[in-house]
Amino acid sequence: MIECYYARFRVPSEGELTPSTKGFVAMSRPKVFVTREIPAVGLNLLSEHFSVDVWTNRMPPSRAELLQRSAGTSGLLTLLSDTVDGEVMDAAGESLRVISNFAVGYNNIDVAEAKSRNIRVGNTPDVLTDATADIAVGLVLAAARRFKEAAAEVTDGLWETWEPTGLIGADLCGRTLGIVGMGRIGLATARRLAGGWGMRVVYTARSSKPEVDIELGATQVDFDTLLAESDFVSIHTDLNPQTVSMFDAAAFAKMKPTSVIVNTSRGGVIDQDALASALQSGQIRAAGLDVTSPEPLPATHPLVGLPNCIILPHIGSATDESRDAMARIAAENLIAGVNGMPLRCQVV
Repeated sequence: MIECYYARFRVPSEGELTPSTKGFVAMSRPKVFVTREIPAVGLNLLSEHFSVDVWTNRMPPSRAELLQRSAGTSGLLTLLSDTVDGEVMDAAGESLRVISNFAVGYNNIDVAEAKSRNIRVGNTPDVLTDATADIAVGLVLAAARRFKEAAAEVTDGLWETWEPTGLIGADLCGRTLGIVGMGRIGLATARRLAGGWGMRVVYTARSSKPEVDIELGATQVDFDTLLAESDFVSIHTDLNPQTVSMFDAAAFAKMKPTSVIVNTSRGGVIDQDALASALQSGQIRAAGLDVTSPEPLPATHPLVGLPNCIILPHIGSATDESRDAMARIAAENLIAGVNGMPLRCQVV
């Protein structure tokens, strides 16, 4: 269960620290390791409280560097690209109190191991909902209207004239949208497409959503029904043992040959080889991906060269406001965890 203390959260004052924590802070500034350079609002906040070690290279730290730089830290601020398991926690030692992930997801962290060691884990939910929903809508439009192919004609010098039958894509108005995972981002995406293009909405969710049904005139259905009825499928589920490769060859076979699939959740929910085959054979029309597995996807993967597959480098949260908000929450989670206080957004 993730708890978010948005209204109540503030950095603890000196008077709010426990005697043991107060002594800890007084002895020295705790050391924290930040595994990538995050927006300045977060780093500036951390520097007021800690001795901050920041990995400034563009590429993530290697496993050896992660283990070495974690040694003796009281807190780690990590990214999805950093695998934080028992070995990393051992390397940090008994001083480690908190792991703050600069992401909504936390599949990169062994949460059970952290819990067994009384190490708190935080994440940065909610603040990237609108930015990610905008990317989902953008990918729907780009895949449906063949932006990748059209742009390539211009840049490759192939645009010679206007053609009545050239680059014909799919209409959005009045079509059926299938939302796989009607959470915050799924709902925000559905609102945009239902409100802007009058799309009929069907969706899957772990629990009933009567408020969504009323607001959007949506219908909760099972997975197979969603695949069969949807003209556009937008994926917003988390990655867990039940959702790994849920979009496999069997799933694509149940979709319309005119359908478009978009993924802004986690790359692992799609069997990418099966997707490539479905796109190459015309089993489905097009795809738009902001997430892949792995990231980056090798340039040699069949999906990369397909004209009917547009791939973005995981930019769902890449706006000024969203990334600054993520940096602030991640920093505040780290400060609270080191000081023995509840995290602003706490996983465990």
